[in-house]
Amino acid sequence: MDAPRLRVRDIALFERRVPFRTPFRFGAVTVESAAQAFVRVEVELADGRRAIGGTAELMVPKWFDKRPHLTAEETVEGLRAALRLARSFYLDAGTDTAFGLHAAIHDAHKANCTAAGLPALAAAFGPAEIDKAILDAVLRALGLSVFDGLHANVAGLDARLSPDLSDTGLTAFLAGRRPLARVALRHTVGMMDPLDGPEGIAALGDRENARFFKIKLSGALDADRDRLRALAARLPEESAVSLDANEQYADPAALSALGDLIARDPTLARLRGRLLYLEQPLPRDLTFAAPLPALPCPVIIDEADDSYGAFPAARGLGYAGVSSKSCKGIYKSLVNGARAAQSGGFLTAEDLTCQAGLAVQQDTALAAFLGLAHAERNGHHYADGFAGGAEADAFLAAHPGLYLRTPDGIRLATASGALDIAPLAGPGFACAVHPDWSRLPPLKAAAPVSRRADARAGEDA
Repeated sequence: MDAPRLRVRDIALFERRVPFRTPFRFGAVTVESAAQAFVRVEVELADGRRAIGGTAELMVPKWFDKRPHLTAEETVEGLRAALRLARSFYLDAGTDTAFGLHAAIHDAHKANCTAAGLPALAAAFGPAEIDKAILDAVLRALGLSVFDGLHANVAGLDARLSPDLSDTGLTAFLAGRRPLARVALRHTVGMMDPLDGPEGIAALGDRENARFFKIKLSGALDADRDRLRALAARLPEESAVSLDANEQYADPAALSALGDLIARDPTLARLRGRLLYLEQPLPRDLTFAAPLPALPCPVIIDEADDSYGAFPAARGLGYAGVSSKSCKGIYKSLVNGARAAQSGGFLTAEDLTCQAGLAVQQDTALAAFLGLAHAERNGHHYADGFAGGAEADAFLAAHPGLYLRTPDGIRLATASGALDIAPLAGPGFACAVHPDWSRLPPLKAAAPVSRRADARAGEDA
């Protein structure tokens, strides 16, 4: 099947506040609520068919942009700015394939975001969200599931942004995918999360059959040592663990000290034998400054994955893998999957923030297509992504087996320790229904220019 050419006719941007039921701390920030962005796109195919596509993503403060002089809300405003800029570029992009539109606006959008003071990771958020909604619309117009559509390369993915690959290699990679039937849940343990009691590791292991855990680190070696020792003693049998430092280890020397601790501390032997990988230990601006020091486990990049060239550059410095997150770009995840299949390395499925509905369904489908057996997937533990009422009921009815009704509302069906992929295999990008667009508040208007100017002045001081 040839990838259809299309034009983007309309893009509407919305947001909805998601309160957290329990605070979550990662890196240097504690989050108690966050705004979830929603994107609605209308496309017209060359043959005149029109379709609506949608997506959603939590706009997490101080993750895409950790610059200390910015407030948490200012970093969220940067994500809104990336969405607004991307919207204008896609509406003016003319006719092309879904990936062709992405490639056509890529350089100009990134340059405009740089001029506006946005780091590359935050800049990528805008196209990443609109690309998901465009793909959803194309798949709906063609009556294809995301698995069949990606298999046939209906997006028109090619190598123009990844010259280390070939067009034929990418097409062959997509054609060779056999999506998983289930994706196991990896449960993140935030730095404020209790270790014992009904929310502790042992209880979660029993209640949700959790066998994969992701432990957040602070970058303070003594504190991380004590926490790892406590967690090692509580791990369920036959569990596996990853560690995530969220850029908090200041330099290679500090990272080497962590590696020595993990390798030599006898109280960590139980954890050491189950350790899968360490995620993004160094600040993104130091990730590519020098080769990675020797460590007792593979290391992957996450926040440093802010361009199409980041993964191969990291591989050249000793990193073993890269995270797949649809908030960083579905096409980059697919390209990196092809790279790993061709020349080594691996992908992992990360994204704590995927909320019930469009976000968790689309990112989980991407992980299943890439063959990633387990995914960080417990955003439902901290927040309820549904607005409740009719929307939640509609998703439950449309995706039986993925959700269930509980005394606390409609939640992901997590008791088995995995998510079934069959409910995501209908036409569209893993979603049979959309939110009620008429009930969603619009994306907030841009913050006053003077405020942003003050923030830049603080950076220059």
